[in-house]
Amino acid sequence: MIPTFDEYLSTLGRLSDHVDPTVPSAAGLLLRDAADSLALLDEVSRASLTQWVQNRPHWVPALGLAVGLSQEKLKNSLRHEFDTPSWNSLARTRPAELIDFLDREFDVVKFVDLQRNSTFDFGDVIIARAGARASAIRASAAGRRVEDEIESIARGLGLECATRTKFEGRNGRTAPCDLAVPSADAPEIVVAAKGFDSTGSKLTDAVREIEEMAEVRLPRQVVFVVIDGIGWKSRKNDLRRIHSLWLSRQIDGMYTLATLDVFRADLAEAARLRGLLPA
Repeated sequence: MIPTFDEYLSTLGRLSDHVDPTVPSAAGLLLRDAADSLALLDEVSRASLTQWVQNRPHWVPALGLAVGLSQEKLKNSLRHEFDTPSWNSLARTRPAELIDFLDREFDVVKFVDLQRNSTFDFGDVIIARAGARASAIRASAAGRRVEDEIESIARGLGLECATRTKFEGRNGRTAPCDLAVPSADAPEIVVAAKGFDSTGSKLTDAVREIEEMAEVRLPRQVVFVVIDGIGWKSRKNDLRRIHSLWLSRQIDGMYTLATLDVFRADLAEAARLRGLLPA
């Protein structure tokens, strides 16, 4: 039975690990007014930060910057944890839960206390500006994680496969895929792997690629999709478009990293039915 969209959505998880923002590749600049206010706190604790955000909800992004979270990553993290990206609402109505989450996941008490009275020089500014490039590199690595997982499963089953390629479908048309079994020249099973913890045009491109795969596939070809990352929670309509392809049987399966055991079983079954694995 195909899971509902909400059931599928609940299996999405974070792809990238949080990185210590005090190292050169992840430093950030605090908002000046918020930084001055934080510096005046008698002590930094969960209790004091809870009171601080309750009185100043609009300054919550400063705490995000203190632990190396951009506003987009802060929103995505809050949406993943609380099902809302609104730090203003959380700071007003659930301030203790908000600070508990930021401290549990990102050590906000430690990093605010460490950085609030520090002196930064020109080198620190240059390092902070380099952080965006480091974040982009980590995002790319997170996306590759999903690709690497599906390739590992295919090869672990003993299947021949090609990665990051195109396959030919009906009327000689081609579409991109991240895995083709047993080869790109004679594909029986094709898989898309799309992992994003951030949002942007790449998610729209991913949906377009998957729709293209569904459109050009031959009747005998199997199309699987493996998607993960909390960035998709900010693009639910795009994700719902892919899920609708599954409901209408235009694709044959849709998975996350949390359901890779199901993907492995479905991939093995599809391969056996096509003589690619022994019965």
